[in-house]
Amino acid sequence: MITKDMLIGDLVRQYPEAIRTLMQFGMGCVGCPSSQMESLEEAAYVHGFNIDELMDALNKTVEAK
Repeated sequence: MITKDMLIGDLVRQYPEAIRTLMQFGMGCVGCPSSQMESLEEAAYVHGFNIDELMDALNKTVEAK
């Protein structure tokens, strides 16, 4: 299960299928250095999107695999 405090870098390594969902939310920086130290919640704040919607989408993506 994916959580709000999960680092983006860890998420991408553990669930590479989540990259597509992150990109759909406008997070084109999944491979940038800051993603190694930024949580999903922090990224949602910086990029201005709803964290709950992102969490729902990410968890549906990994559950579907």
